[in-house]
Amino acid sequence: MQKLKCHCGAIEAEINTTGNFDKTLRCNCSFCKRRGAVMSMVKNEEFKTVKGKDKLKLYQFHSKVAKHYFCSVCGVYTHHNPRSNPAMTGFNLGCIDEINIFDLKNIAVIDGQNHPLDKK
Repeated sequence: MQKLKCHCGAIEAEINTTGNFDKTLRCNCSFCKRRGAVMSMVKNEEFKTVKGKDKLKLYQFHSKVAKHYFCSVCGVYTHHNPRSNPAMTGFNLGCIDEINIFDLKNIAVIDGQNHPLDKK
């Protein structure tokens, strides 16, 4: 079990994982490149907000399918549900105290600029 929290501590979540973040990623879509987070993914049932649900704010753009959550107090992005797979939760590895994102290697880059759901 990993604990995730925003900067001010208003938001806390538990992630049911072995702690082995084999899949770490960044995204180059217009939103993700601006927030710059290194993320990992779990199934929705493996991610549970345990504190501060009332402090979470939702941001949606473009197709309004993806759900991006951030703390309304400190502004830190904590997690999201991607439009490519809403049954998954992506979360900000920088919000887990025990992880130094600068030590992570082989971070995949997802091509959100050319998202398959945008192709006609």
